[in-house]
Amino acid sequence: MPRPRTTPIFARRRSRVRHLAGWLPIGLLLSVAATLVAVRVFDVSGTQATDPGPVHVHALGLDPATNFVFIATHSGLYRLPPEAERAERVGDRRQDTMGFTIAAPDRFLGSGHPDLRDDLPPLLGLIESRDAGRTWKSVSLLGEADFHVLRVSGRHIVGYEATGGRILTSADEGRNWKAQSPPRQLVDLVVSPDSSEILLAAAEDRLIRSRDGGRTWSDRGQSGGLLAWPRRDRLYLVDPSGRTWASFDGGGLWQPRGRIGGAPAAFLAVSAHTLYAATHDGSIKRSSDGGGTWITRSSP
Repeated sequence: MPRPRTTPIFARRRSRVRHLAGWLPIGLLLSVAATLVAVRVFDVSGTQATDPGPVHVHALGLDPATNFVFIATHSGLYRLPPEAERAERVGDRRQDTMGFTIAAPDRFLGSGHPDLRDDLPPLLGLIESRDAGRTWKSVSLLGEADFHVLRVSGRHIVGYEATGGRILTSADEGRNWKAQSPPRQLVDLVVSPDSSEILLAAAEDRLIRSRDGGRTWSDRGQSGGLLAWPRRDRLYLVDPSGRTWASFDGGGLWQPRGRIGGAPAAFLAVSAHTLYAATHDGSIKRSSDGGGTWITRSSP
């Protein structure tokens, strides 16, 4: 497989800000930019007295071992126990965990950028934790890949590698990879519960679908957003305004559901009806009726 192209970490961050600009109103974009600066100062100095909490969320996951919601952020990993009102930091590592998913009880997969105290390349490739996020080890592509999306089903992993703008797929738990180039830069990506060959991806302004593992794509017309596909007849989308949509035919037709109450930062379905969303202020929302109504589970 060709080596994914790498770029300097600061160039990647400028690209990340441009990507956010397509989603956020200017006031909120400036707020997120300020958070980036504040969190990075916190990382470098290590002297900030108060943990900022999960204020810049990249991804969510639910660990079936504990039913804790895990929150992957720019400044580390957090967990939200059932019925707790505040999320708590997992360990003392402050790596920027971009892509994140829970593969099995206590087994997490991630990607992103290291804690600045670690002597590691700026791109973590695929990393794995077997102890619910307390420690991590490299699996593959260290120094070569920056996954912003990770999806897993058994031994099969699909990820969007943002630095190279490619979809990488692995059939052996991330040790070897095949690369495909989607026609657009992606915001999110999900895999059909029926087949790992069927992919639905969100670009900034539309959805695209592949039936052959990412080799060819067709335009689905619907505007983009964050996606979750927990069951063949339950596909969900939250658009940049925070409105949720449901499709019961794999993305052909969409029905409006409700609103999460803010601009979305991350989206997760843990069953056909139970959804979680993070907003850009770090609040975690939950819906138990397929996105129709939402409650706030925690605030930073």
